[in-house]
Amino acid sequence: MTTDQDLPMDGQSAVAVFAAKGIDVTPAKDKGVLKIVKGRGLDGDKPMIGDRVTVQFTGRLLNGQKLDSSLDRKDPFSFSLGKGQVIKAWDLIVKTMQKGEVCSLLCTPDYAYGASGNPPKVPPNASLLYEVELLDFQGEMLTEDGGVMRRIKTMGQGFTNPNDGATVDVHLEGRCEGRLFESRDIRFIVGEAEDNGVPLGVDRAMEKMQKGECCLLHLQSKYGFGREGKPELQIGPNKDLLYEVTLRDFKKAKESWEMDLKEKLELSAEVKHKGNQYFKAGLLQQAVIQYQRIVSWLEMECGVGEEQQRKIQEFLLMSQLNLALCFLRLQEFSHVVDNCNKVMELDAKNEKALYRRGEARLCRNEFSLAMADFQQVLEVNPLNRAARAQMTICQRKVREHHEQDKKIYANMFQKFAEHDKKVGKQKRRRDEGLKNNSEVGNKRRRRSQENCCQ
Repeated sequence: MTTDQDLPMDGQSAVAVFAAKGIDVTPAKDKGVLKIVKGRGLDGDKPMIGDRVTVQFTGRLLNGQKLDSSLDRKDPFSFSLGKGQVIKAWDLIVKTMQKGEVCSLLCTPDYAYGASGNPPKVPPNASLLYEVELLDFQGEMLTEDGGVMRRIKTMGQGFTNPNDGATVDVHLEGRCEGRLFESRDIRFIVGEAEDNGVPLGVDRAMEKMQKGECCLLHLQSKYGFGREGKPELQIGPNKDLLYEVTLRDFKKAKESWEMDLKEKLELSAEVKHKGNQYFKAGLLQQAVIQYQRIVSWLEMECGVGEEQQRKIQEFLLMSQLNLALCFLRLQEFSHVVDNCNKVMELDAKNEKALYRRGEARLCRNEFSLAMADFQQVLEVNPLNRAARAQMTICQRKVREHHEQDKKIYANMFQKFAEHDKKVGKQKRRRDEGLKNNSEVGNKRRRRSQENCCQ
């Protein structure tokens, strides 16, 4: 990045330079933000709304007084573009930049801190000078594992988003390795997009979008068409996808607080059926969505009378057990343990919950805890041969683990012994060297004394 001295120091000269050379980047073309490129960036994409951008910057008043500098702190600054986290001028400037680009900008108060300023450093109605370097940017991650990344091309309207069960009208354009494989208008229910051949990643992005939004979704294969691909679209297995999605309209599903208990129970039966269909088809993530909907509706319900309470408990037990089974197959073992624990809050000796929690703990190498779970299964049902077999596996794993520890410690002690032996040899050599040196010294002293006597 260029140095602080590269920023114009005199207010009048700075305004004159920007008036002559600056590029107006404001939508209204009111010259509220003027930009001068000082160092070109790399050819390629520019940041989009919602991208996480990282910059170096120095800011000054027109009189040359420094306001702030990430260079002085030796700490680059990051923010989400277009989300109102910085002054308007920055949101406008950074989206015009390329990675590595350095630019200076002059912004009027309307695009900075306005009539009130930002005491004590920024006075009221202050125009500001900045020098900015765009270090890096990346899209917004919509999933914890980074499998769905969003980059917004056009902002949506309003403050509401589709929820699970909402009906959405979208335009989709899907690409794989640069090839357009589909372009269509489609209506589907959020959480059930698979029924219309829409990938899981697009379905999950719906809850983050607003009406009118157009975005690019980068989908890792697990959120696209997975290991099986989509032969009818000429998409092979394990292929990442790029979708351009425009949310044209949507109608939200009823929220939990908008439904009475009777309606929740009726919908739970339908959603359970849908979840079971997805599970049988091997669509585990889609099944998870359905079972989680039931939990969200009923986990805080008490019911009136024994019949309603029994139905609530049945749905919750079924949903949590099915979630545990889905997560077990997805190898998300911490979720398995959590779901099983919730089952046992309702039914402390539930055989399936104990067994599935034991399986998850075994997969996490928590052998003692797993054995305890399988032992409880046998206490509930002594005829459960699967649990007995799992206990045998746990015992074998414990033995293997102990044997491995023995080898590790044996090797460790052998290395310690070899080290001690080596150190001992070095010490003996050192002692012998000192002894020899001492004897040589004594001989020299004796000869010297004899020569002196003569």
